[in-house]
Amino acid sequence: MGMSNELAGRLAANLRQLRESRGLTQEQIAKLAELPRATWSHLESGEANPTLSVLHRAALALQVPMEELTSTPRASGRLYRRDSLPTRKQGDVLLRKLLPDRIPGVLIDRMELPPRGRMTGVPHMPGTREYLTCETGEIVLAVGGEQWRLAPGDVMTFRGDQRHSYANPASRPAVGYSVVLLAPVE
Repeated sequence: MGMSNELAGRLAANLRQLRESRGLTQEQIAKLAELPRATWSHLESGEANPTLSVLHRAALALQVPMEELTSTPRASGRLYRRDSLPTRKQGDVLLRKLLPDRIPGVLIDRMELPPRGRMTGVPHMPGTREYLTCETGEIVLAVGGEQWRLAPGDVMTFRGDQRHSYANPASRPAVGYSVVLLAPVE
C-alpha cells in the first residue's frame, strides 16, 4: 500500500527544507544517512515509499525526531500588521503593545506622545522595575519629585512602584518604549 500523496509530498518538502537549511547537498546527506544518493533523491521527489529503516536513517542524519519528517511544515515566521496589535489611550498618549504575545511578568508598550502631550503612569507593585527609552523627539519623565529629560537613544531605569508621569515638551510628536518588569507575586 503506497503512502498518501499528501504525506509523501510533506515528507519530500520537509527533507529538502531540512537538508537545505543545513547547507548540505543530496550527496552529502545521503552519505550521512548511509543511503544511496538515488534513494535520497527519490525521497525528495515525493515518489518514494520509504521503509521505517530509511526514515530512521534520514532523521538521524538530519538530527531531528522522526515525526518531524512528516509533520506539517511550520511557517518560518508570522507577520503582525501594525493595526492588529492592541492599542489604548492613556491621557494624551497612544499606547500600542509592542509584541503580539504575552511574556509573563513583562509589559512592553510603544508610546506615542503628541506635541505637549502627557500621561500619568500607574504605580505598580513594590519591586517593579521600569525602563523607558526615547526613540524620537524628547520625553520628560517625572518620578518621585525628580525630572529627567530623555533624548533619542537615552534609557532611564526607575522603580515602577512610585508615582510617575511622561510628558512631551516639544511641538513635534515623541515616541518612546516602556518596558515594565513586574515584581514576582509572592
